[in-house]
Amino acid sequence: MADVNKSNLNSLTGILPKNAFVVLVKTEWNADIVDELERGSIHKLKELAVKKIMTVTVPGAVEIPFAIKNYWEYSTGKKKRKPDAFIALGCVIRGGTPHFEYVCQAVTEGIVQLNLLLPVPTIFGVLTVDNEEQAKERIGGAHGHKGEEAATTAIKMISLNQSLKSKILK
Repeated sequence: MADVNKSNLNSLTGILPKNAFVVLVKTEWNADIVDELERGSIHKLKELAVKKIMTVTVPGAVEIPFAIKNYWEYSTGKKKRKPDAFIALGCVIRGGTPHFEYVCQAVTEGIVQLNLLLPVPTIFGVLTVDNEEQAKERIGGAHGHKGEEAATTAIKMISLNQSLKSKILK
């Protein structure tokens, strides 16, 4: 079981990115849980001085990669600023059919592909749980707040990406 207290995730070292722009892509399914993931992400991003935060809403988890890919592509060549990171937020709760496995696999593979194709990180903030109780434990309960953790991960990955660029482009 993942436990943020067993990691160094919350230790932010080095220079935090200035003027960062993060796009959250969230689902309509399990809105009470996902809305809390969004609130936690926004709270943490503001705490870490992110300058611009935007939210895009999609029907379900499978649609998250589509929205992220198209947001990136539609911002190409425009005067609009491209995001420094995306955060995918959703909650998939196991039901009585294999649908859960298909949805989890599809969104996971989609986000992995985005991380390989886009020059900015896509953070996986999609809860995949057996029941609503487990989801609630992950939005401020026994397992921390996964929305806040996703925001912290986004900032760390933006910093890493900027660091890699500056080292390679020197």
